[in-house]
Amino acid sequence: MQTQTMQTQTTQTKTPTTKAIKTLRQIAAFAAMLSVATVMGQASASSHREAPFISGMPKLDATDFYMFNSYEKGREGYVTLVANYLPLQDGYGGPNFFNLDPNALYEIHVDNNGDAKEDLTFQFQFKQMFKDIQLDIANKKVSVPVVNVGQVDVGKTDAANVLESYTLKMIKGDRRKGPASNIKETSSGKTIFDKPLDYIGTKSLPNYVKYAAAHVYTIEIPGCDKPGKVFVGQRKDPFVVNLGETFDLVNIKNPLGPIDGAKDDLADKNVTALELELPAKCLTDGKSSIIGAWTTSSLRRTRVLAQNPTFTRPAYGLGEYVQMSRLSNPLVNEVVIGLRDKDKFNGSEPKNDGQFADYVTHPTLPAILELLFGGAGVKAPTQFPRTDLVAAFLTGVDGLNKNGSVAEMLRLNTAIPAKAAKDQNPLGVIAGDTTGFPNGRRPGDDVVDIALRVVMGKLLPKEVASSGQLPFTDGAKLDASFFDEQFPYLKTPLPGAR
Repeated sequence: MQTQTMQTQTTQTKTPTTKAIKTLRQIAAFAAMLSVATVMGQASASSHREAPFISGMPKLDATDFYMFNSYEKGREGYVTLVANYLPLQDGYGGPNFFNLDPNALYEIHVDNNGDAKEDLTFQFQFKQMFKDIQLDIANKKVSVPVVNVGQVDVGKTDAANVLESYTLKMIKGDRRKGPASNIKETSSGKTIFDKPLDYIGTKSLPNYVKYAAAHVYTIEIPGCDKPGKVFVGQRKDPFVVNLGETFDLVNIKNPLGPIDGAKDDLADKNVTALELELPAKCLTDGKSSIIGAWTTSSLRRTRVLAQNPTFTRPAYGLGEYVQMSRLSNPLVNEVVIGLRDKDKFNGSEPKNDGQFADYVTHPTLPAILELLFGGAGVKAPTQFPRTDLVAAFLTGVDGLNKNGSVAEMLRLNTAIPAKAAKDQNPLGVIAGDTTGFPNGRRPGDDVVDIALRVVMGKLLPKEVASSGQLPFTDGAKLDASFFDEQFPYLKTPLPGAR
């Protein structure tokens, strides 16, 4: 597979000295992980509608994936994993709102031995309970057209017409062939967990914070001597980006700063979050403290439309499960993978990522920026092939979170203690904060600004990246103060009505 490169990128660098090579390798490792994982975050809103086919299947569309050492006080030694799905939810999205697909599998995979294959899979499967509430209208029982006919609160769900629940399994080894165990709530032993209603509005759900909190469950992890936590529900979309101006040929008013609180086009959107907090020692293999992870969604190969569709069975699936969406590092499929291969990437597995290498060794987005802003002196890096990107894309950062796997995945060194929210730097590793991106990803890590600066060569020598030290930004502010300091971290969703 070959990828065309822009003619504006043409030169090959001279062979540096031994000392320079050593220094370059050290800084390039950091640059690589940042660049490959997020190349030009400015060009997209994380993984919202990132590939042509998945854009028509929003319930299967992963928007963001986070993995970080928990920084809630008293939760040292735990890792939080967050897989967000179903992008661009409006709070007022009635009458049906945003249930997940009961025919799909939603999964979080963990590689803990560096072979680019899942060693642990946490599998969510959803189910809808349709009550078919009916009202007596002139002596006739008639089904109502809405999802609730009164207020809903903790322990008070009689007025809810549709309820959603899920099961959670842990699978060891191959996600389809490995042994699976049901995960249970510690106190009750139940294996079916309730998912809260979306935030319809303050009249329907007068105390949503309390109501949602009642759906955080303490769970038993098979083979682990410590419990974990799980929460699934609607949350405020945590990603921050100046989206409209970005897609208008990067029509940013102040691309070199300052960070002035420019418009966040996702400020009024929600997502559905699948969140786990698990003991780190139960995720590692006991030999290495480094893990890699990613999320996927899958449907059965054949979808059959029902001749006479009902609420609970408008269609059904046949055959084996086929992967529809894949996400680990933010922005890879949007702005690294070429348009023709985006759907292919969504269906691929990390162990096969070598097929996409050309998109990394010869990235097109820096050249696009030069085409757009070359008149103002912006120059793309001229080092080819981009071996700095290849190293991190395939292996992780040496001395930080390299784990031997050859694959694109979000990697985390679980042995590096987390920083409290007040001490986190939103620019992560490039600002000296090794507890942040690309050592995992925290909600408050500003991957957009990180990506902008690194892709243009912040950590490369000036002779191959003349624009590398420019303080690129989309102007939209993001840091840990935007989020809660305890699980599930992501903020309460925006209501449909106040």
